[in-house]
Amino acid sequence: MSLDTANQFPNYRGVMEYYCLGCGKRYNMDELHYTCPDCGDVFLLEDKNFHRLGERSGQSWRELFDLRAAAKRQSLRGIFRFYELIAPVLEEADIVYLGEGNTPIILAAPEFSKKLNLNFGYKNDGQNPSASFKDRGMACAFSYLKGMTRKHAWSEVLTICASTGDTSASAALYASYVGGPIRSVVLLPYGKVTPQQLSQPLGSGATVLELPGVFDDCMKVVERLADKYRVALLNSKNAWRILGQESYAFEIAQWCDWELGDKAVFVPIGNAGNITAVMAGFLKLKQLGIIAELPMMFGVQSSHADPVFRYYAQPEGKREYKPVQVIPSVAQAAMIGDPVSFPRVHLLAGRYLEQGGSFNVVQVEEQAIMDAMLMANQHGHIACTQGGECLAGLLQAQECGLIDHNTFAVLDATAHALKFSGFQDMYFNNTFPAEYEVSPRPELMNQPEMLIAEERLTSQAKEAYYDEAANAAAKRLGLKVK
Repeated sequence: MSLDTANQFPNYRGVMEYYCLGCGKRYNMDELHYTCPDCGDVFLLEDKNFHRLGERSGQSWRELFDLRAAAKRQSLRGIFRFYELIAPVLEEADIVYLGEGNTPIILAAPEFSKKLNLNFGYKNDGQNPSASFKDRGMACAFSYLKGMTRKHAWSEVLTICASTGDTSASAALYASYVGGPIRSVVLLPYGKVTPQQLSQPLGSGATVLELPGVFDDCMKVVERLADKYRVALLNSKNAWRILGQESYAFEIAQWCDWELGDKAVFVPIGNAGNITAVMAGFLKLKQLGIIAELPMMFGVQSSHADPVFRYYAQPEGKREYKPVQVIPSVAQAAMIGDPVSFPRVHLLAGRYLEQGGSFNVVQVEEQAIMDAMLMANQHGHIACTQGGECLAGLLQAQECGLIDHNTFAVLDATAHALKFSGFQDMYFNNTFPAEYEVSPRPELMNQPEMLIAEERLTSQAKEAYYDEAANAAAKRLGLKVK
């Protein structure tokens, strides 16, 4: 096999169907389905011809994907490097690529790893185009929409989503890029999206609607719109998004040279689409012999929004799923009390265990999330609050004896740290509202310091001002003359 071969767009085409997790019915992919028309449950998308991919050996697939990593063909540069495993029904002309995927795993700073006695690294999904992991799913969803728009000659497609910030930013970005008949509308919980995140859909030209309440309230409104009108729903109910997010698992496997038996993956759970996709991706790799062993899977939830943790904390055989009323959380993207993808998690966690993997959900406190985020970033990382949540989850798993320093843990930093800088400011200024239950630790505090009084700038000659400022800095830093 040569690089020229790997650089060619694949010939394989699958037959994608919506598979209902409730009643088991299947539907053709040629419609904008989000939930089952018959029973209302959520879908997974499955390739009826997936078994044909098993005609190629695991070794051959590994070689192909490794060669494609060096390919220059734009349609294969991002998540569709793994085309056959994601959505092998798309035509090359419809694939949307904005530079998503291929995010690095950054090893923990040696001093930090030694301090915690843990072996881990961050997968920095905040280095995606809109600065979050949502771009993986949107690249797939918008490629599908672009193809449907072309095929049916639709004159207008209104895309809509509820969001805690990252979904809206990503949806608006991809809609503005594709353009044409596609318009973007996002529904946000008023006052519960960071200013940085709010600026993104506004900057991309989306129609931004705000609603009093929390994400779950926005989601209910969006669901009603999708049920009654022809709109393209872009939340994780959209099964095409789940397919795109499977690329996260494929990239981890490739980064680790396809050896995952001594690895663990930590993913925050909000609407539960990401952990669904990651498990589904690893299961595909295992089924095709591309990997021999599944990594340990850990979902992480804040105690302020923890319905999935509460479900799995119950004794097996007596578990009952119940939504929870959320309390404000610094892990804002995961502040969801009734995740729409819970049925997918339940199904895929069962399959994961059947295939020899392990699946756990750990609960962490808000204080632990903020402390972990700041510790990570003060050791050279760019973790968001959800990245802090994953590190707090790793520490909790260590404390519970579920993991040790011999296992390499991949932590999901779902977004860029700058999106959540407001929480850092609240920590440093000790201005967290009481409901967050966060108190700053003195050793993690950091504040700017005024070097000399402002009036000194205008009350003396420039050279004297520079000398005074330099002397003040030297004194503050304890510098000694050469």
